[in-house]
Amino acid sequence: MRRGNPQFTNPAAIEPPLVSQSSFERVVEELKLSPSEYVTSPKLRDWVSRNKDQKYVPSELLKALGFEVSTGL
Repeated sequence: MRRGNPQFTNPAAIEPPLVSQSSFERVVEELKLSPSEYVTSPKLRDWVSRNKDQKYVPSELLKALGFEVSTGL
């Protein structure tokens, strides 16, 4: 009986972890916004308003848009 992982020395068997975008990052990409356009975008403001309590939104943007920033404590 062989013990251990037979693929241990196979570099192809070691995949990097998948990194996925946050919902915020996807929306910004779909709207084709640069960081300097975040505060002036009505569509992003609407998305933030609807999703700020469930999705990740940078706290600096919440402040800039006039939304209350929760500390999570």
